[in-house]
Amino acid sequence: MPKEQFRASALNKKISHVQFGISGADEIQQESLVRIISKNLYQAQRQPVPYGVLDRRMGISTKDAVCETCGQGLNECIGHFGYLDLALPVFHIGHFRSTINILQMICKTCAHVMLKPEDRAVFEKKLHNPNFSYLGKKALHSQMLAKAKKVTKCPHCNAANGGVKKGPGLLKILHDPYKGRKKDATFTSHMEEMLRSTELNRDLNLTLSNYSAAEELTPLMVLDLFEQIPQSDIALLGMCSRGAHPKHLIVTRVFVPPACIRPSVLSEVKAGTTEDDLTMKQSEILLINDVIQRHMATGGKIELIHEDWDFLQLHVALYFHSEISGIPLNMAPKKTTRGIVQRLKGKQGRFRGNLSGKRVDFSGRTVISPDPNLMINQVGVPVRVAKILTYPERVNPANIRQMKQLVRNGPAMHPGANYVQQRGSSFKKYLAYGNREKVAQELKCGDIVERHLRDDDIVLFNRQPSLHKMSIMCHRAKVQPQRTFRFNECACTPYNADFDGDEMNLHLPQTEEARAEALILMGNQSNLVTPKNGEILIAATQDFITGGYLLTQKEVFLTKEEAMQLAACFLANEDSTMRIQMPPPAIWKPRRLWTGKQLFSLLMRPNDESIVRLNMVNKGRNYSGNMDLCVNDSWIHIRNSELMCGTMDKATMGSGTKQCIFYLLLRDFGEAFATKAMWRLARHQLNGPAVPGRPIGAIYVMV
Repeated sequence: MPKEQFRASALNKKISHVQFGISGADEIQQESLVRIISKNLYQAQRQPVPYGVLDRRMGISTKDAVCETCGQGLNECIGHFGYLDLALPVFHIGHFRSTINILQMICKTCAHVMLKPEDRAVFEKKLHNPNFSYLGKKALHSQMLAKAKKVTKCPHCNAANGGVKKGPGLLKILHDPYKGRKKDATFTSHMEEMLRSTELNRDLNLTLSNYSAAEELTPLMVLDLFEQIPQSDIALLGMCSRGAHPKHLIVTRVFVPPACIRPSVLSEVKAGTTEDDLTMKQSEILLINDVIQRHMATGGKIELIHEDWDFLQLHVALYFHSEISGIPLNMAPKKTTRGIVQRLKGKQGRFRGNLSGKRVDFSGRTVISPDPNLMINQVGVPVRVAKILTYPERVNPANIRQMKQLVRNGPAMHPGANYVQQRGSSFKKYLAYGNREKVAQELKCGDIVERHLRDDDIVLFNRQPSLHKMSIMCHRAKVQPQRTFRFNECACTPYNADFDGDEMNLHLPQTEEARAEALILMGNQSNLVTPKNGEILIAATQDFITGGYLLTQKEVFLTKEEAMQLAACFLANEDSTMRIQMPPPAIWKPRRLWTGKQLFSLLMRPNDESIVRLNMVNKGRNYSGNMDLCVNDSWIHIRNSELMCGTMDKATMGSGTKQCIFYLLLRDFGEAFATKAMWRLARHQLNGPAVPGRPIGAIYVMV
């Protein structure tokens, strides 16, 4: 089924803002459809148990069933959420560090933020500033946390407060109110008396040696504390969103995702089904819930309830994140499962594996090679690839004659066409078989011809890993007889590409809208500078810098034949008929000679008709002093696009700087002139004559 084109809504809507937050227990209930209470999966005849984790009101995972909520089939129903209540609250594995930070900031008796009144007034004044940035709030919150941790006596209720830290075991929090406090004389005397009385009792002595004054803060106690936090203190804890509250960090209610994202697979080998990891984990949580509720109802031992509570804590944590460390051996699960975090993160997760790294049609992948003859915005595509990648072009009066010829050429000859789809029909005719002449004669306006990729088509070029937006850019295709993708080396830096066997991907957009968006937003020429800091990213590199450096040495002189050959390198592509205006020779007698600097100036301004009049004064890398009288000739002075003095080097031709000639060309005259100058420099180094003291074309071994 083809992707439907974007259609504008009849109503004008404007997004006011986007807000992220943690769903509280009330929100989970409102967004869910059914409460799950049954730990069993199936009843008789393999029917899902009502109010179980496979209840059909949450959607279906098989083709032969219908969703009981919306009445749709598997392809149409997107699924509906359920929820299950926990018998006892537990800590959230993802918000555990945030829970400890909040406990360090609040009093463990009255739940007020432990800041002195004068400090609190200063921080509140800064937080109430509407223009305060996110990073500023983050830094301010770190300062508040550091100040609150140092307070050992609550300013509101005078209760003793100490350090809060992660305890031994899984998701345990300890609070030691007397840690670091000075012990008074009465406390010391009582302690000495007790030690004297117990020194002969070995068992009691051993117990006392392991005794700690730190108390454990259970999730129930922490939830009770968080609920007591005054509304005025919530902003000081770093929760600035509307409706945000620390009590939402403690898990009391859990979402049960729709059945379609955790499908049951019918086993062909044995009777029964294979259930998803999430389904089994939900069933285990419900089972532990039942055990805890039964023990609490019958007055079971507190040790048993605590043990079951630890199990509930572990399984809820594994439900969210199945690769946690520090699980005690007696509680460790026998079989590893995939939690919600594991479905999202990593190379095989939803983001990288299914959203960023989709398998797509109309794409190609092969080895890359350098080709300085290509323009900066071109990519060389092998004919073999161009015959397979097609673009659906609609026949109209302007192109019907051309489309008929492409249909006659068929799939084997380039440029040709592979398929024809008649207007109003969903059937495609494959042109490898049948009478192509007859199909061409019957071609009408409105038909779609899937033609081969051809020169100047808009394509997307990508190298993995795609680390920033310039890792995928738009180029124009240039069909060539070779077997590799080719592009100009100036464009290597944004892709971080080299030619030691790297492969790159090529995508052919399939609609006019996609082509327009690619060309305007992702165009190679439109992304010469990086958005990180505005420095130029696509510029001369490697041999081009070496060639420019050697060409502009002050002892390089060229004969008329050599100068003409270098200048003739510019005559290609759309500049094949350009008039080049040679400057007068620098030396007339005994022989006419041109300097390398004069030929370099032609890169920027080949004739008087050019509007480029670049001016630049800059120090080179070898600058020693005395400006234009520098002994290393490293004072670069360009006036009206003429290199007066200086040797060009990486600082004035390479990427990563704002003093590069290509950056100044882009800034003052536009992207077309900047890329044209880069291409001329590349052509210089590849096709120029063998001049002593400068690189020759034999540097490149073209395969």
